[in-house]
Amino acid sequence: MTLQAIKYNDGKLSIIDQLRLPYVENYIPIHTSEEAWHAIKEMRVRGAPAIAIVAALALASELHKLLACDHIPLGAKEVQVFITEKLRYLLSSRPTAVNLGDAARKLNIVVADHAELPESTGRSVATALIRAAEEMLAKDIEDNKNIGAYGAKWIMANGLTVAKSKATILTHCNTGSLATSGYGTALGVIRALASANNLHHAYCTETRPYNQGSRLTAFELVHDDLPATLITDSMAAALLAKADANVDAIVVGADRVAGNGDTANKIGTYGLAVLAKYHGVKFLVAAPLTTIDLATKSGSEIIIEERPASEVTKVKGPLENNPTSQMQFETVHIAAKGINVWNPAFDVTPSALIDGIITEKGVVEKDAEGQFHLGDLFRAP
Repeated sequence: MTLQAIKYNDGKLSIIDQLRLPYVENYIPIHTSEEAWHAIKEMRVRGAPAIAIVAALALASELHKLLACDHIPLGAKEVQVFITEKLRYLLSSRPTAVNLGDAARKLNIVVADHAELPESTGRSVATALIRAAEEMLAKDIEDNKNIGAYGAKWIMANGLTVAKSKATILTHCNTGSLATSGYGTALGVIRALASANNLHHAYCTETRPYNQGSRLTAFELVHDDLPATLITDSMAAALLAKADANVDAIVVGADRVAGNGDTANKIGTYGLAVLAKYHGVKFLVAAPLTTIDLATKSGSEIIIEERPASEVTKVKGPLENNPTSQMQFETVHIAAKGINVWNPAFDVTPSALIDGIITEKGVVEKDAEGQFHLGDLFRAP
């Protein structure tokens, strides 16, 4: 059974605390937009799709409670202003992940349209937001499964490096149930290959400095009992050069895809794309349409978030020889004190290094001139 990282039912939202994984599976309730903002900022929830869904559902949960207590203002416009301010606040938690901005924009449109109806009230506007947020949750899971199916099919048809019936995949960071509403994007491709008995082996990188690969992706792969091996980030080149590894494709997620296909993703993605090009290995980006930002023309326009130095100089984990029955966590220094640190959370992979972008509508490839036409994905059939 695939891990469920976001639980939501009848206005009650809880998320698995990713800061305590893989050691403790602890779900924390999210009642308000403020609690969601802190959960996103502190990376208790991360991954572009998951951030957007948690933000939307947190506001829905907050409105649920206000409706139950009859604390919703009567006026439709008052509630619209309240929601707009909450969405603006939530947007400030992670600026790089375009999904959050896309979700806020869509929810604002729903609320604005409903507030203009002659019969609208404060309660009806709040209810419209709740329904729209819940629909986003269901759609994200459906989109992830479609991404997995399309990606697996493309790899089996185009990606196998030798005559064989099963694929070997390398992935980076965490793009599974912990980064989405469920199933996953890049990890969803691996899951789809496995469900069709087409997965030979999966490799996941450690993903320094926050170790999303070793803590989270490895946790999901073990949870699903998939054949997998963990490597450090610096081992990727040696793995691709290893003849008997036979890596067929590198599949990664995305925090933002520019209009020309340039992709911002977890730091280290760009290096993997360069390695893939040298070794003749397919490099694929798995991303829902909500991650594609046509207004951003190229990767040079993407603002890269920089994280605290402590993520590089310190590491946190449970005590191995703990005399008590309760798990205790310890933070230790792993770098020389006083050293300067540069810690960008993301890098940008040029579209020239990307073989295909896997979406819920299919796999987009470049034309004969080496250009992606991502705008076609948004045109009505």
